[in-house]
Amino acid sequence: MKLSVQNLNELSEKIALPTYDRSTLTAGIVHIGLGNFHRAHQAWYLHRLMQMGEAHDWAIIGAGVRAGDEAQRARLAGQDYLTTLIELDPKGRSAEVVGSMIDFVPVEPDNGALIAQMAEPAIRIVALTVTEGGYYIDPVTKAFDANHADIVHDAANPDTPRTAFGAMVAALKLRRDAGTGPFTGQSCDNLQGNGKILRQTVVSLARMSDPALADWIDQNCSFPNAMVDCIVPATGPAELEIARSFGVEDAAPVTHENFRQWVIEDDFCAGRPAWEKAGATMTNDVHAHEAMKIRILNGGHQLISNAGEVLGVEHISGCMEHPVIAAYFSKVAQEEIAPHVDAVPDITAQEYVTLIEGRFANPQIVDTVRRVAFDGSARQTGFILPTLRDALAAGAPIEGLALSQAIWARMCAGTREDGSTIAPNDPIWDRLNTVALKAKDVPQLWLEQRTLYGDLGDNAKFSESFGKWLNMLWAQGTEETLKHFINQ
Repeated sequence: MKLSVQNLNELSEKIALPTYDRSTLTAGIVHIGLGNFHRAHQAWYLHRLMQMGEAHDWAIIGAGVRAGDEAQRARLAGQDYLTTLIELDPKGRSAEVVGSMIDFVPVEPDNGALIAQMAEPAIRIVALTVTEGGYYIDPVTKAFDANHADIVHDAANPDTPRTAFGAMVAALKLRRDAGTGPFTGQSCDNLQGNGKILRQTVVSLARMSDPALADWIDQNCSFPNAMVDCIVPATGPAELEIARSFGVEDAAPVTHENFRQWVIEDDFCAGRPAWEKAGATMTNDVHAHEAMKIRILNGGHQLISNAGEVLGVEHISGCMEHPVIAAYFSKVAQEEIAPHVDAVPDITAQEYVTLIEGRFANPQIVDTVRRVAFDGSARQTGFILPTLRDALAAGAPIEGLALSQAIWARMCAGTREDGSTIAPNDPIWDRLNTVALKAKDVPQLWLEQRTLYGDLGDNAKFSESFGKWLNMLWAQGTEETLKHFINQ
């Protein structure tokens, strides 16, 4: 049965349906970056509130700023913006239709429709999932990158911007001039201090063309920090077939693990849904939660996905079935990452490592190594290197962390150990590939990429360890190198 409002009551009884009248919903949120994660996370929390009879004036309008987003808009428009959400629990699968999204803004080169939508007084939150590398920040200093071509364009053409942030600035100008008031900018990306980074990007971009507007945004808008967590695989033929197994034809179903977490700083300048009633944690101390998740889960993903890619392992659960990769993750996470992560209420860092091992090993989650390893230039610098810096400063062990960087360099050389080619998997892949091939003979060249490592390459302890591991990877192979590390 094709997914649509008209067909909802004809769907299988195995699928939970919205109990609210979607025709009465009104918009309160624009969400930019309508991928799978948003629909399994923020949209689900809002859907859950709506099932309770609340937040019916907070419905979501989707948006995108890339040409490819138009295809997603067409898919969702064809099914009345409904999504089949499928939970992949090792004990069994379950499905529900989420109806908290009611529209999707036309995707236009100048973002005119998006700007107009965000300027509407009813919109009180503009949320984003644009990936960790999408905020125009220097990966080492975390400063705003004012020299990026997109930013230069938006500063020179503030009324016809290319970026989501330029569109936000343009909409806020309209709101200020009309007396409509500010909105909250809510990042839902895996960045430590994601609200602070979003504020930096929006305000800094505004300052390049309109300093007075930048001051107004900085003084009136809020940008709450948040930690988001749910493993959500990309949708492919297997996921489409899972939806069909429930008797529904969904052009864009979403599968997800049986775990969700959302920790949000309670700082919303124009009101908010009662997220806490749907299970979110509202707090004024997000940092400890996000540090634990980013360093152990996201950092752990980088540990195993790069090794898995080089060894030809296709899925994350497969990495955890691989005894050597799994043992490598456990040793590094417990001995080199957890000691630099503070406990949060109800769980220690070591206990969290055990939780993550179980989540990664869930065989129902068909999460590809390639997806997780994507954009290492942003993810390695954001998820691994901060821990490495802390460990070096504390005089703590770093061998496993150094090995992770050597495995990344080995992966970026572009071939697996079976001789097959690793397709480009990073926005700066060509540069990484060139340096990785040279580093095979001179390992230090990899660490001299200052835009990634800053001064870390000058640290003798790290440099020596990295060089030892990279030489061993090329001479003895990844599995033997991992065994050597595990047994030392």
